[in-house]
Amino acid sequence: MDWGNVTAEDLIDALREVDWSSPPRPLSEFFSRFTIPRSYAKWNSRLKCNFYYYRTNYFIMIIFILGLGFLRRPLAIVAAALTALSIAFLNDSFAGTFSEKVTRTVRQFSPHLAAKMRPPLTPVIRGRPSAKRAIHICGRPRWVFVFIFSSVSFILWFVSCGLLTVLYAVAIGLLATVIHASFRTPNLKARLNTFREEFRAVWRNYSEL
Repeated sequence: MDWGNVTAEDLIDALREVDWSSPPRPLSEFFSRFTIPRSYAKWNSRLKCNFYYYRTNYFIMIIFILGLGFLRRPLAIVAAALTALSIAFLNDSFAGTFSEKVTRTVRQFSPHLAAKMRPPLTPVIRGRPSAKRAIHICGRPRWVFVFIFSSVSFILWFVSCGLLTVLYAVAIGLLATVIHASFRTPNLKARLNTFREEFRAVWRNYSEL
């Protein structure tokens, strides 16, 4: 993949659709080799490639920095967890996996309630879905959970008076992410992983036809 031709919108869509359940890359690989990009085009391509390949590492790093900032504020830690969960719900794979696990757990205690938590069926016309399938969590549209968790987390941020702290922590985490993604040299493994993800996406779209 030529990451130089990938727009920011395409990168966001890819991060939203890709599976985030994969484990983070080893630290020996994460801090392996750093070089200065030779041009703006090289830096732009490297930045997008590393964002995609080390996405789980960057997410954990930002959460870790947030945790360090709220060691003395337990309520703020809960707010950070709810904020991270509401952001994770925006990923299709995470939302589907979360809904499936919750429904499976509820089914053990109340099969009737679990049946109500199933997502609605998408009408099929001539073997193809009539519309793009909307993501549901526990039988409800995804935006409902994102709105509820975001609202509760905002209230907790306000009560704990940690809004300024979280802004500093997020700024430091994003700065560390950009610095690492800018100077970490993409290796062959990252490029092969990108090609594999491209093949999975093409095959998934082909299987839905």
